[in-house]
Amino acid sequence: MAEGSASLAEVETSFQKFAVHGDTKATGKEMNCKNFAKLCKDCRVIDGKNVTTTDVDIVFSKVKAKSARVITFEQFNQALTELAPKRFKGKSKEEALQQLYGLIAGKEPANVGVTKVAKAAAVDRLTDTSKYTGAHKERFDDSGKGKGKAGREDIPDSSGYVGSYKGSGTYDSKVNEA
Repeated sequence: MAEGSASLAEVETSFQKFAVHGDTKATGKEMNCKNFAKLCKDCRVIDGKNVTTTDVDIVFSKVKAKSARVITFEQFNQALTELAPKRFKGKSKEEALQQLYGLIAGKEPANVGVTKVAKAAAVDRLTDTSKYTGAHKERFDDSGKGKGKAGREDIPDSSGYVGSYKGSGTYDSKVNEA
């Protein structure tokens, strides 16, 4: 797809994907400032020279309703109309807007730089249950699976015999002999 020949439907699809990013309750019809800034950063609308994160925040505040915290797709288009001449200086407003649509169309939120689970040797060593000693060793079976409550507590013997009695379980056999 050539840059600058993006349809409004493709831009709206990108808007919806960024609108629901990181928010489980989002419907995709409205976008908050954080996701608008992420869209601008991921789609390279923010270039660091002509358009900065501050510019994006100011434009977002300008197009949203006074008491609202989110913008609709129509307000999103308004914001892009204000950002386009700043991003593409020396071009007409229409050309700049079409090029901005070209940057945004078909994009999805990137997860680059998101924290991954650390897989270090130190973590492996600390979580290896075969190396546990003492009371902690009793909490796991041979395969390393936890025993649950049985591994954490001393469960009392409710068999009726006194502790350390050697002949437990022999009562019936002694009564039958007599």
